[in-house]
Amino acid sequence: MASLPPIANNPDVRYLGALLGEVIRDRGGEELFRATEAIRRASVERHRGGSEAVDLGLDRLDLDETIDFVRGFMLFSMLANLAEDRQGFAVEDGATVAGALDRLAGEGIGGDAVRALLDRALVAPVLTAHPTEVRRKSMIDHRNRIAELMAMRDAGTEETPDGDAVDDAIRRQVALLWQTRALRRERLGVADEVETALSYLRDVFLPAVPALYQRWDRALGYRTPSFLRPGSWIGGDRDGNPNVTADSLAHALCRASEAVIGHYLDTVHHLGAELSISSARAPVAAAVEALAEASGDDAASRRDEPFRRALSGIYARLAATHRALTGHDAPRPGRLTGEPYPSPAAFRADLVAIAHGLAAGGARDGAAGALGSSGALGRLIRAVDVFGFHLATLDLRQNSAVHERVVAELLKVAGVEDDYAALDEEARVALLRRELAGGRPLASRFAAYSEETASELAIVEAAAAAHARYGAGSIRVYIVSMCRSVSDLLEVNLLLKEAGLYRPDAPGEAAIMPVPLFETIDDLDAAPAIMRDWLALPEVAAAAKRRGHQEVMIGYSDSNKDGGYLTSTWGLSKGSTALAPVFAAAGVGLQLFHGRGGAVGRGGGSSFAAIRAQPPGTVQGRIRITEQGEVIAAKYGTRASAATNLEAMASAAILASLEPPRLSTAENESFGAAMDRLSDTAFTAYRDLVYGNDAFRTFFRQMTPIAEIANLKIGSRPASRTKSDRIEDLRAIPWVFSWAQARVMLPGWYGVGQALEQFEDKALLAEMAEGWPLFASTLANLEMVLAKSDLDVAARYAELVDPGLRPFFDRIRDGWQRTHDGLLAVTGQSRLLEKHPALDASIRLRLPYIEPLNLLQIELIKRHRAGEDDPRIGEGILLSINAIATALRNSG
Repeated sequence: MASLPPIANNPDVRYLGALLGEVIRDRGGEELFRATEAIRRASVERHRGGSEAVDLGLDRLDLDETIDFVRGFMLFSMLANLAEDRQGFAVEDGATVAGALDRLAGEGIGGDAVRALLDRALVAPVLTAHPTEVRRKSMIDHRNRIAELMAMRDAGTEETPDGDAVDDAIRRQVALLWQTRALRRERLGVADEVETALSYLRDVFLPAVPALYQRWDRALGYRTPSFLRPGSWIGGDRDGNPNVTADSLAHALCRASEAVIGHYLDTVHHLGAELSISSARAPVAAAVEALAEASGDDAASRRDEPFRRALSGIYARLAATHRALTGHDAPRPGRLTGEPYPSPAAFRADLVAIAHGLAAGGARDGAAGALGSSGALGRLIRAVDVFGFHLATLDLRQNSAVHERVVAELLKVAGVEDDYAALDEEARVALLRRELAGGRPLASRFAAYSEETASELAIVEAAAAAHARYGAGSIRVYIVSMCRSVSDLLEVNLLLKEAGLYRPDAPGEAAIMPVPLFETIDDLDAAPAIMRDWLALPEVAAAAKRRGHQEVMIGYSDSNKDGGYLTSTWGLSKGSTALAPVFAAAGVGLQLFHGRGGAVGRGGGSSFAAIRAQPPGTVQGRIRITEQGEVIAAKYGTRASAATNLEAMASAAILASLEPPRLSTAENESFGAAMDRLSDTAFTAYRDLVYGNDAFRTFFRQMTPIAEIANLKIGSRPASRTKSDRIEDLRAIPWVFSWAQARVMLPGWYGVGQALEQFEDKALLAEMAEGWPLFASTLANLEMVLAKSDLDVAARYAELVDPGLRPFFDRIRDGWQRTHDGLLAVTGQSRLLEKHPALDASIRLRLPYIEPLNLLQIELIKRHRAGEDDPRIGEGILLSINAIATALRNSG
């Protein structure tokens, strides 16, 4: 890789690619380098428009060479991703809070409206452990270190702080990538997933978020409310994952608390070392003197340094808090003793006293000023506001079917109702409300319960313990998957009541909010009626009005698998729109939680564009969005990328909440009617292909590496909800991931071509693409998917399929062509991504590196399925899956 094709016009790509080529030559030998370079050049030539009959020479590689070759192409893709992220390809221009303020000002919307919005706002990226990140954390760590070193190189720094030449240090990290094992040997456990998430929250979010707020404070001219707060599912998401238990919930919460308090201890320690202000040289506020006197620090050498003494006392109390909340001493316990802080608010109050003392002493300039309320101390105070003692709010999630079984058993054992499952919805709601109104618990420690019921009771007890230990911010919502009725939500309150988290004497003070997750197309259609009935319950309305909102989660993944891309996108938009008047009538704020994945088929694509394309009146300043798998590393791998992506999310939420509607009433009606027709046609085409013939499930499993993906040790959760091979029971992630590996990307486009082709008014479609953000965003994501797919490569995967099943592929190829042609006609382009040259260059850069990986994967799968048992075949398949996913970026 000493030279790269002209399409790689990014200098960072050329620089890192050349370094990788040197490492391959040095570490793998000249023969491997020459073979890799020959394949690369041949593939590049083919993709430049040369002969399709170019011999790539893949058949001349033995198994060891194949593995090394795949590793090389995977690493190039990883380094190309890094280089592009540094250039900002992942984030739209102007996606900043300052940019949003300017845009709003141009619309006549002033700062008062923004301030009023932010006072009630919440923007929350929620990290999940959904298994789409194929790379080991060790690989990601080396990648992030290269990013840091490249930033030093940009700044003209010649040496690292350790004295190494920066270029040498980068080369060393590339060599370490080559020498690091790419595949996990053991399947990830929940504890592993917790540690991975913590590495991002501790190393990136903790320093990056307070710094962002300082930027926003300057832009807005006042202290911004702490509306951006991270969340997590890891350790609390039990839906289909038997490995998540009360113990793992407690472990996740404890480790998060340990991380955030450890950060606070380090910061207070550094502040104490810096704030050497002498009372003989500056006036000292009484509050600071009081903290100093109460600290127990009586060292004569610091007698005239009240800020240091006060911070010594704060440190001692914080160390005691660490001990109380985590069960063990802080890494640097300190020499003083103190009482634990009863709450983050008490800790914050002491920090504010220090900040006010610095301001009162005139420390607005110089080193002390930089450490004050607008500097390090201000960032620490902001961190306490955002992260508390819990770091990130942890959601609970479980399937409604589990709750039904557990509640049925509790009612039966308690002698209340022998057959709860046989009751109709009206009877269930009446029974549950009676139980919730009374003080008598259902569970008894003297009764014997099934393992499932005992586990669910243990979860709510662990949640109650978390509230007592870490505060109510540690767990705020309980998400109900496959929610289809009001009783599904009431069952959660009944379980919470058993742990004291729902009190019959104060239902309006419900500590944890039940949140419905509407996932399938039918669920989305039913959502408004369910929420109308839910908010009509007086006890529910009281709790919702007290907190100011009720959350509703909408699922992109299962709605897509159920109805296809276009119907899912439109169903989510219509469902959101229909919820707004329901909430308005109830006098309750709507908070939507978008369950998005990395792939377009699971809601992926630009978060900035997606949030801005939300229907008017549905954001209201409050939005939560899942972040998972490879997206976490891509968006939050470094502080710089995290700041950029978090700001894009915040600015989009502000714009979506305050910008005037871009469509007139007539346009809304016209465009909506058109989308109804498009969706109906796309839905019929998609359902007929995927669910119209049972043989399709066999075709899918033969054509894609779904079986091989199951061997990737990338998550603690099973790939399927049940042991059946039905597509309905397969989780959305492996469904999308496997189609991406085979370069079909079917969940991101199938059915759209038929819809566009059959729609007569092409001028209306062009008008929608130009003037409707939802349709424009839908087409933009669709176009990206089409550009990353390759039906010629996919045809090679189709050769893995029994001959009698291959007509399915003919239908897929025909559907792709229709979608391709229809998209170009609507957007007025002569080729894909013609209007998006940066993205076009990014994808074209990778294509020569992906195709050889696909061809090798196909050959290895053939040998594996033929019964060859050489372990290198299995390793090569898994490594190729890893490499293709890395090159495609958003494949899960």
